[in-house]
Amino acid sequence: MRFRRKWNIVNRKRKDTLFCLIFGRQQNRQWTLSLYNAVNGSDYQDPDVIEFNTLEEALFMGVKNDVSFILDSVMSLYEHQSTFNPNMPLRQLEYTASLYKRYLAENNLDKYSSAPITIPFPKLLVFYNGTTDEPEKTVLKLSNLFPERFKGMEADVLVKTTMLNINYGHNREILEKCRPLYEYAWTIETERRYSKQMSVRKAITKTLEDMPDSFVIKRFLVSNKAAYTDSFLTDYDEDLHIESEKKISYDKGRAEGHAEGHAKGFSEGKALMEKENNALKQEVADQATVIAAYEAKYGKL
Repeated sequence: MRFRRKWNIVNRKRKDTLFCLIFGRQQNRQWTLSLYNAVNGSDYQDPDVIEFNTLEEALFMGVKNDVSFILDSVMSLYEHQSTFNPNMPLRQLEYTASLYKRYLAENNLDKYSSAPITIPFPKLLVFYNGTTDEPEKTVLKLSNLFPERFKGMEADVLVKTTMLNINYGHNREILEKCRPLYEYAWTIETERRYSKQMSVRKAITKTLEDMPDSFVIKRFLVSNKAAYTDSFLTDYDEDLHIESEKKISYDKGRAEGHAEGHAKGFSEGKALMEKENNALKQEVADQATVIAAYEAKYGKL
């Protein structure tokens, strides 16, 4: 029997996943509460008042949002974006509808009732940290997506979402009020800077090494090393890759008009795969070294 081998490659959505890892976990509700207070100007103290209701893809037919929760009758939907997306009002409309549908079912509320029902107040936010220069705050509206001839007209469905630029150095007041968000912004900025000099995997390892011990998210990231690793690595199917390379090299060989093109192309693809595999093994070893050093200083996790 031939076993299918799977490796890991860089996950392009690692920053989104890391954001959810920090602010979307039950165990980190204190950080989520800090973020809520920072963006809303509130001063809630008890993290237990947060009720997470984030949509899970497996349960909602492919619909999955980043972080959502209810606090004091306010339903907050937080999306992280590393690229500017003008379609976020439409996407968050879809998320909001799914969340309301579940809320009605869980609270045994009848939307067909002759009496009005009470539902949470929606608050939609997008946290942006891409490389393109964006304003500190941008309001995105569903109406911006309508055909030109309808611009300026009031639609029967009104949706808007506020996008906040959380790149390091932007929205300082919010980052100062929410320490975990400040540390997250620092982490992404440091990783981005190192990525210009080395591979992304090495940049992430170096960022973790340089992260100040005073950062509240550091111990969490180290103690959740598997989840942290998954935040920037994704599955890589070797057999699928080989078959793909075979087809590419075969087509290349036909185009060149001789069999040597096929052999050469496949050989190059295999060499590239082995190079990526060796780089991955080195990164895993580097990360293990970082974790071992941390545990030696602070004790077993």
